[in-house]
Amino acid sequence: MAADITKEEIAEAYRQIQSEICSAIEKADGTGTFKSDHWKRDEGGGGHTRILEDGSVLEKAGVNFSEVYGPFSELMQQSMNTDASAFFATGVSIVMHPINPHVPIIHMNIRYFEMSDGTYWFGGGIDLTPHYIDQGQAAFFHKALKKVCDKHDRNYYPRFKKWADEYFFIPHRNETRGVGGIFYDHLSEDASHSKSSIFEFSKDVGNLFGDVYTKLISENRGRQFSEKEKEWQMIRRGRYVEFNLVYDRGTKFGLQSNGRTESILMSLPKQAMWFYNRDPDVASPEGKTVSLLKKGVDWVDLN
Repeated sequence: MAADITKEEIAEAYRQIQSEICSAIEKADGTGTFKSDHWKRDEGGGGHTRILEDGSVLEKAGVNFSEVYGPFSELMQQSMNTDASAFFATGVSIVMHPINPHVPIIHMNIRYFEMSDGTYWFGGGIDLTPHYIDQGQAAFFHKALKKVCDKHDRNYYPRFKKWADEYFFIPHRNETRGVGGIFYDHLSEDASHSKSSIFEFSKDVGNLFGDVYTKLISENRGRQFSEKEKEWQMIRRGRYVEFNLVYDRGTKFGLQSNGRTESILMSLPKQAMWFYNRDPDVASPEGKTVSLLKKGVDWVDLN
């Protein structure tokens, strides 16, 4: 891969990853298909939002590709502390909300950002939000992430895992959103990493998604569930909504950059619930899950 890889080449690779992920998820779901929605942004660029609803496994799944560019608004310049006049941003963003509460929610984002002054960086991450935490499946997920990270830099997993623990955290609930994963931002070339090598890492994170999530679907889709478990799923979805609307950087950037609202908010579930002061019994499966929603858990080696 040439060191001077272009933003157009990056966007095309991300577009292909979106297509491959949608194909894998349609096959795993069995009946659901993604509807395509191509859109344009008035200031420049656009995207391709693909949504699957009411499938056999997935109640709502979104796989969004975007490639947007144009002048910085004053608000964006202030929030990013830059004098650059224009930007280019491209990426793939995914959130999937299953029907069965034993199938976890999953999120992934890979992105590239470039400013008119030549500054650029890659960012992204992938995290898992089980409604009921299965420690073995959490370990499988983290081991897969570690393997991809170690391929590129053995410091990536511990660094990005800690970053995810800090990022995917709901301060007003004092709990993590799920079992974490990896999160990274502002990665650009340095003495150890070229631009092309960081791009390869970004693609590997994207290509990991299909294999990991289809396995989790296969293992959990046939499990029976009760009304109580379905209610708990709705409560956990509520926590997901709280994080995405209050803290998520991607949501804030999309709205500040006059992005397409429907595509920005595609991460939200079709249904969620909030009850007053509903705390589960500490000895219940729900209470066990809450007890594990904390930073610093070593999921790879957890017994």
